[in-house]
Amino acid sequence: MRRKIRNNICPRNTRNERKVFNLVVVSFISCVSWAKILVTVRIIKQMARQATKKRTFPWTTKIDGTQIKLRLMTADDKDAVLAFARKLPEDDLLFLSFDITQESFIEHWIRRINAGTWHTILVEADGKLVGHGSLMRTEQIWSRHLGEIILLLAPEVRGKGLGNILAGELFAKAEEWNLMKVVARMAADQKGAIQVFEKLGFNAEALLADYVIDRNDRTHDLIAMSYDITGFNEE
Repeated sequence: MRRKIRNNICPRNTRNERKVFNLVVVSFISCVSWAKILVTVRIIKQMARQATKKRTFPWTTKIDGTQIKLRLMTADDKDAVLAFARKLPEDDLLFLSFDITQESFIEHWIRRINAGTWHTILVEADGKLVGHGSLMRTEQIWSRHLGEIILLLAPEVRGKGLGNILAGELFAKAEEWNLMKVVARMAADQKGAIQVFEKLGFNAEALLADYVIDRNDRTHDLIAMSYDITGFNEE
């Protein structure tokens, strides 16, 4: 009698029932993941709206008790930016189409900033350079509606929300420049970078086979991801 009552209360799952249950669980997990992404995008939208109000640099905030300063890059930052780039892991530099560890390129970078086609924000933690974000306008007339975004942070400050802050500031700049879309590029095996940009609301648009070659002459696939700025302020 006891066994019969237990079976009535908790009947055995049939194979079809288990399939339905698994489908529900997978759907629930997917919804939770998308919910997290939507929350992150909503936060970045709020940051961008705040950025349009307080576009004056430098400005400071506190993260985990650390004083964080965001300021615009100038010619005086050449040596600091070069030293920062040379300390980054090689994988972080793999998806860049230029070599930021070379002094000649940093000088070119500064010229682009002065010309108004590049916009770079430096991040300092307790007075030390720990990262930067850049928005670059293309010089081709047929892609003048596009901008490319680059986010680089020192390993010790990742996962603290600095990427979100930088993205919000750069999206606000993209809006000011009347850009329609922002593009980010990375090697397909840079799973961490891909996840970061997915959380920022970017979508993968293209996979280019063997498009990137590293310093050891090994090729890697390149992923191009994009974010639609035109719908950025739409709720």
